[in-house]
Amino acid sequence: MKIQKAKQVIGKTLILRDATKEDAEFIFSLRTDPVKSRFLSITSPLLKDQYLWLERYENSDDQAYFIIEYENNPIGTVRIYDQKGDSFCWGSWILIDGRPSHAAIESLLMVYSYASYHLGFTSSHFDVRKKNERAWRFYERFGATRVSENDIDFFYSLSGNAINDTLAKHSVFLPNSVTVIR
Repeated sequence: MKIQKAKQVIGKTLILRDATKEDAEFIFSLRTDPVKSRFLSITSPLLKDQYLWLERYENSDDQAYFIIEYENNPIGTVRIYDQKGDSFCWGSWILIDGRPSHAAIESLLMVYSYASYHLGFTSSHFDVRKKNERAWRFYERFGATRVSENDIDFFYSLSGNAINDTLAKHSVFLPNSVTVIR
């Protein structure tokens, strides 16, 4: 198993599309939004740095960074990275205001489905800022187990059983596994 990019990961109503340099402005607008970025790692205030990051990403083979699309319009981002054995980390998950109400749940399920059923990962790990109570409560509702913390973050794990249970329990949002176009 290895993190692999895909041109598209197709869900019920959303598409995860591999990010390109042409997405720099959209990503930059999300990552520099004062409300949306308050729980993210610091981003350069220069658009050209986002473009350069995406240029490096195109040549990387240790992560998959997606633009979340609904009806051919970008509505967010999500990234799979930091492989540790059979566990993947996911983050950089940002959604625009005014997105469809199901976008958060469907995109979460799409990440789990792609990483588990198409890449072969059997667990997940990630961290969430302690101050981002809305996010960590959401993750805990969807099966994440808090395993540790530091001054800033809570650290979570998600077993393969928890991933499968979450996919089954919320199958109305993603009734079939995702379709992957490489």
